[in-house]
Amino acid sequence: MTLALRTCLLATLLFASAGALFAQGTAADYQRMQQLSRMTSGKVFRDQVKPNWLPGGDHFWYRVRTGPSEHEFIFVDAKKGQREPAFDHGKLAQQLGQQLKKEILPTRLPFEQIQISEDFQRVIFQVKGETFQIDRKEQSLTRLDQPAERLLSSMPAFQRPYPSTDKGGEVTLKVVNETNDAVKLFWIDRDGQPVFYSEIAGSKQLEQGTFAGHVWLVLNNQGQALSVYEAVDRVSVLKVDGKQVRDLPRRRRRGDRGARTRRTSPDGKWTASIVDHNVVIHSQDSDDPIRLTTDGTASKFLSDRFHWSPDSKRLIAMEVTPGQGREVTIIETSPEDQLQPKVHTFGYDKPGDKIRQEWPRLFDLEKLEEISLDRSLFENPFATSKASWQADSSEFRFLFNQRGHQAIRVLGIQPDGNVRTIVEETSETFIDYTNKIHYDAEPTENELIWTSQRSGWNHLYLVDATQAEIKHPITQGEWVVREVERVDRDQRQIWFTAGGIVAGQDPYYLHHCRVNFDGTGLTILTEGDGTHKINYSPDGRYLIDEYSRVDLPPVHTLRKVEDGSLVCELEQGEVSSLLETGWKMTERFAAKGRDGKTDIYGVIYFPTNYDPAKKYPVIEYIYAGPHSAFVPKTFSVQSHKRETSELGFIVVQIDGMGTNHRGKAFHDICWKNLSDSGFPDRIAWMKAAAKKFPSMDISRVGIYGGSAGGQSALSALLSYGDFYDAAVADCGCHDNRMDKIWWNEQWMGWPIDDSYAQNSNVTHAHKLQGDLFLIVGEMDTNVDPASTMQVVNALVKADKDFDLLVMPGKGHGIGSGRYGMRRTRDFFVRKLYGTEPRR
Repeated sequence: MTLALRTCLLATLLFASAGALFAQGTAADYQRMQQLSRMTSGKVFRDQVKPNWLPGGDHFWYRVRTGPSEHEFIFVDAKKGQREPAFDHGKLAQQLGQQLKKEILPTRLPFEQIQISEDFQRVIFQVKGETFQIDRKEQSLTRLDQPAERLLSSMPAFQRPYPSTDKGGEVTLKVVNETNDAVKLFWIDRDGQPVFYSEIAGSKQLEQGTFAGHVWLVLNNQGQALSVYEAVDRVSVLKVDGKQVRDLPRRRRRGDRGARTRRTSPDGKWTASIVDHNVVIHSQDSDDPIRLTTDGTASKFLSDRFHWSPDSKRLIAMEVTPGQGREVTIIETSPEDQLQPKVHTFGYDKPGDKIRQEWPRLFDLEKLEEISLDRSLFENPFATSKASWQADSSEFRFLFNQRGHQAIRVLGIQPDGNVRTIVEETSETFIDYTNKIHYDAEPTENELIWTSQRSGWNHLYLVDATQAEIKHPITQGEWVVREVERVDRDQRQIWFTAGGIVAGQDPYYLHHCRVNFDGTGLTILTEGDGTHKINYSPDGRYLIDEYSRVDLPPVHTLRKVEDGSLVCELEQGEVSSLLETGWKMTERFAAKGRDGKTDIYGVIYFPTNYDPAKKYPVIEYIYAGPHSAFVPKTFSVQSHKRETSELGFIVVQIDGMGTNHRGKAFHDICWKNLSDSGFPDRIAWMKAAAKKFPSMDISRVGIYGGSAGGQSALSALLSYGDFYDAAVADCGCHDNRMDKIWWNEQWMGWPIDDSYAQNSNVTHAHKLQGDLFLIVGEMDTNVDPASTMQVVNALVKADKDFDLLVMPGKGHGIGSGRYGMRRTRDFFVRKLYGTEPRR
């Protein structure tokens, strides 16, 4: 062999070795991805607090995981602001080991539940059916005989003493033992389990502190029930005379109070019904029917959605015109129960369809005639809802959403037929009626809490319903009210969540707040840089605040509801074991959007074998539906995006303009413009991220998404093919005229105009650049699968190459299933790395 040939072979081998060393999408990468979930599962500790509140509302305990199969019990005294172990775990393990004659580790105590006495001095638990008690002061362990446990477990469920509940304040229970023998006193806890308290000698008595609604059980030495008693809101005396209780008390069940259509008037004098599409009433004094309407037909009929005024003098019935009743037909090619295909149809209104509409009609029961109404304020309804009479029969109120979603009103119909606007919202673009309308019918009130974006930001307003005017804004500023959680009319306070209310934090982070009706007393109840969720104590005086970020495991604190002040810190999530696996913390990143001013927020996922000196193709997971925002804000260990990154990609997710939960100007970008999908912001964000992380190779960019995300993924190649190289579109709603009415008309408007065609991927299919993979389930009932096939048709006509996967028997989102995700990842390995996957 010549020197030149040897040199050539050596160079070839070195190149092949280097290729094997730095190749991506290999069998080893796939194996590592498949093992990622198992490798990282169960490696986050101290990340959950599930409180067990004790009587009085100032104390609770919880069990927290501290390591693999390890835990400890924590006792919290909220009055003192103290968090401490519920007992000495080391001493208990030693004593319990002696009792059970086996080694017990302090971190692996063989029980998960405890009971704590009302004086907080004793902890009771069970191991293998045996009951033990710890004296918290002396740290001494005692084995208990639990006749109450045996008694209750042997009794039919319907005879057992019911669990204790909190019905009032502290009371004193005096137990008088009138027998000559000792008796045992047990508290029945909130789970219905007996907790031993004390033994009362014969002819002796005991005063026991308790709470109204708490249940107590007295047993004799033979384990027989002598008394079961529920403490009441006063000093109670329980006399035990030695006679065995035969029938133990049971909790009273309230009658079914579920709402039903009221066909009979409140005074019982009239009964309404529908006969041949018309309203007919009967008097209790006569068998002769009285027809209140005669114009009802199958195409315009009266429904039995009746609303009687409380004084029985007026009746509202709803006139209905049915919609066209569009049906979508799909073919199941491979049914499980037969060889031949099946044809399925289902109702499915699409944008522009004639829809079912309802209008209220008013009837006078004194004159037995209809009162004509001016419909100009509620013409062309998309929906009428939240309808009710005021308690004094002065007005019938309802929420009216006009088709096109540019006008929403609370309307009032008065007994004389006058129709008035109490409050309304209008917009030249759209009103986000599915997320930003708060109206609760208040039959006894003439003040309404209303949400509005009239300032450009979603805020609360106080409405004077009598004067039909807004009194004043309750909240204001360049932040948004996300959700009204509770309205306390007695205290005249509103409890809500807000985004962007804390300066310097990600505006999507949720904080919990309270404000007075007059706008004073705005209190942020949560603290910490992250998104929050809270858990109130039973009496509402305390809350446990849990917050986290994608790069911060959960933090738990105890706070006062009164002012949000810190009582004590509880837990900080521990992830050292997780990081030891090579798992990488998700990276938060913000950059300016298309206007050079607005911050755009996103996250970045790196593979566990990430090398900052290498170059990685970038894959964006996209969902840009205007109904919400989608970038994760809470801590999570596993996701399909993280798994995809293991194949040698950097995966990103971004919320561009046009998505929700920011100011109205941010949101309005989507108006008649869904194909925009925030791409100018996304591309600017990725370019900025690549400057901070040079390992991001934005010369190779893929994108994938499902449903509205599938529409966006394909749109990326149609409109921004100079930036995106490959796309996977799963079950996309590629033409908004083909998709469900409520979602698409909200953002694209009504009536249907040319903007629908201009936003359609079918219209622009001939502009395809890059590599496309379409996935659709033939049994999709969420998005008509014909939407994908119409894109296929347009691509074929334009002589474009693409991949298509039709999944027999599968529904919406099948691309996120196991097979669909495997094919998606294989596609990106082929197109962005140019290698065959799983080599």
